Parts: sequence; structure tokens; C-alpha cells
Amino acid sequence: MTVALMWEARAVAGRGAELLTWARRQSLPEAPLRRETFRAPQDRVLVITWWDGAYDDSDRPELPEPPGDLVTRPVHRWRFESAGVETP
Repeated sequence: MTVALMWEARAVAGRGAELLTWARRQSLPEAPLRRETFRAPQDRVLVITWWDGAYDDSDRPELPEPPGDLVTRPVHRWRFESAGVETP
């Protein structure tokens, strides 16, 4: 089974580029199948990592909390189980 871990943070106004750089520099102790980083309005950054394993496998490494002065709130985290891949 493939599980996607989503990590989303909102930077202090005007510091989105700094948060994006910080997120890209964070390494994980093991390599995911895939890792993708996104940015959005309001200085938000989203990182999705894909892993082989069970949905409730709590051993999957996740990105840490950014420095408190860089973000406006705690990181939001979600876990999803793949329902399949579709091609157009």
C-alpha cells in the first residue's frame, strides 16, 4: 500500500520564500518513494511524501516544526492512503 504524508505550514507574512527554503533543506532519516513541495498564496508551503507501508505505520519520518518565529501557527499534518493512480 502507498501512504502519502502531507505537511503544511503558513509563514509569517512576507516570509514564504524563507519557509520554502527551510522546508526544502529538511532531510528525512530515510528516503520516501517520492517527495514534492508546493507553495500557495498567503505564504503557505506544502510538502507531500509518499511511502510504502500501512496507513497506521507511525514509524514514517515527517518533517519537523519550523522555527516558531517563521510560522503563524503549528504545522498541519494529514495522512492519506492511495486509492489508485489514474492517467488521462
